[in-house]
Amino acid sequence: MQNNKEWQVAYSVIEQLENAGFEAVIVGGAVRDTILGRPAHDVDVATNAMPDEVKSVFNHTVDIGIQHGTVLVIDPAGSVEVTTYRTDGEYTDHRRPEEVQFVRSLKEDLQRRDFTMNAIAMRRDGSFVDFYGGRQDIEAGVIRAVGDAQKRFSEDALRMLRAVRFSAQLGFLIESETLKAMQDKANNISWIARERIKAELDKLWVGKDVYNGIRKLEESNLVNYLNGTFQAKDWYEFNTQDKLLGWAYFAVLQGEHWREVLGEYRLSNKEMAFVKAVLEALKALKNGWTNIDYFLYTEQELEAACYFAELRQLDVQMPQQSIQEIQTMLPIRHKRELIVNGTDLLKWSGKKGGPWVKEALQAMLEAVVNGELQNDQQQIKNWIEHDYFKQE
Repeated sequence: MQNNKEWQVAYSVIEQLENAGFEAVIVGGAVRDTILGRPAHDVDVATNAMPDEVKSVFNHTVDIGIQHGTVLVIDPAGSVEVTTYRTDGEYTDHRRPEEVQFVRSLKEDLQRRDFTMNAIAMRRDGSFVDFYGGRQDIEAGVIRAVGDAQKRFSEDALRMLRAVRFSAQLGFLIESETLKAMQDKANNISWIARERIKAELDKLWVGKDVYNGIRKLEESNLVNYLNGTFQAKDWYEFNTQDKLLGWAYFAVLQGEHWREVLGEYRLSNKEMAFVKAVLEALKALKNGWTNIDYFLYTEQELEAACYFAELRQLDVQMPQQSIQEIQTMLPIRHKRELIVNGTDLLKWSGKKGGPWVKEALQAMLEAVVNGELQNDQQQIKNWIEHDYFKQE
């Protein structure tokens, strides 16, 4: 598990720092995941060497966060972030410290971290440095703030959502004092940028226990300060580990106001398009899908609509065959497969261009997809001249 490229680069960098007389360790989520037996790819190194001292040890470095003590070390085998031990100054925006102070003490550095499970360091020989009982909490399945929970969440309000997200990802409980501090400081989440909140919800949706995460949102009072409706009962059986499906299902639960709610979380255009397609497909499922529905929506979008209909126990007409099989049997799968285009219509009709061209192309597409008209130029020409224009 620690034989991948990221770990090998980190070990190499640590060895070089140690050979130069400094202390260096692996910190953060990689250590936690190692203890949990989970794969860890984001491997970060912390050291008592000052940033300039780190740069003096290596031939190639990049200042990616030098003001906070972080230097990217470019090793022949790869790259790794190396951050100097530090303590944080005053937090004025409930997110980031105004300044940091570099220190030589690993214990002081670990003391500023969010949860005990994330405040464990790992030496190159595989031994752990655990001042705050992180390994014990991991074994017990508990999320506990390092030191004073009230202070931790006053410093950085995003930590509360991280606690919720970890509870969903790992199935852990939140320790009582930590949960109480979240309840007391829940209103501070309004200081956090929507993009940061979305990033945490992205990770919550793919957790193995989303229901537990939503319960923690309710118990912590964070639901009162987040946009949209979060009710754990709606998520009891949800389990897709796909963030797109998470947002789509969240949209289903918002009813008519889903656009405004999801807009607050700054979803990308691609994400919003997926959500919109799933909701439209779900609505169409009430009367059963036609060929056009199978043509318009992707297999993933249709599968999502079916899954949500089952979760919500909706009265719909579910497909009797696999979606993939039905889509495979369609006469065409893409608009570009139509053998006729707007230029052909203008030539055949002798009319000037206008909205009618788009309307005719759509009618032609539906006729072909529904099997009422073959995708053949002469047949379509006859249909346009003798059937379509007569219907106008």
